[in-house]
Amino acid sequence: MRVSVIGGSTVTDEQYQQAREVGKLLGEHGHDVVCGGLTGVMEAVCRGASEAGGHTIGILPGERRADANDYVQTAIATGMGNARNVLVVMNGAAVIAVDGGTGTLSELGHALDINRPVAGLGTHRLDGVADGDAIEHVDTPAEAVAYVESAVQ
Repeated sequence: MRVSVIGGSTVTDEQYQQAREVGKLLGEHGHDVVCGGLTGVMEAVCRGASEAGGHTIGILPGERRADANDYVQTAIATGMGNARNVLVVMNGAAVIAVDGGTGTLSELGHALDINRPVAGLGTHRLDGVADGDAIEHVDTPAEAVAYVESAVQ
């Protein structure tokens, strides 16, 4: 299955390692990774997935495929800026969020709007979201991958 991984473009070393482990696990389990294709969480998840033999897809905000990080195998230029965020989450059967700022927050909103299961690893908590439309907050990359695999039948 395709799994969208979203998160901050600027991350700590710990967050980078978490995202890299998410990518590694997804790759080992035979899943494709969809992300925004740039730096931070996006680079780390693509790196981990690539190292594990997985396929990576970057949906870029700009018009140049060459702007993708070195671990993106399929780069899709959109020229849409942050409006491409909906395309990132729409192209995965589930979403894993690692950390993140306002761009990640918008992606979480889109994911919940289109009923994608979401695992959150140190990401936004959304109080007041309707029952059944929540983020499954987890503590480890393994728990994040296990959740999205169990949530998509």
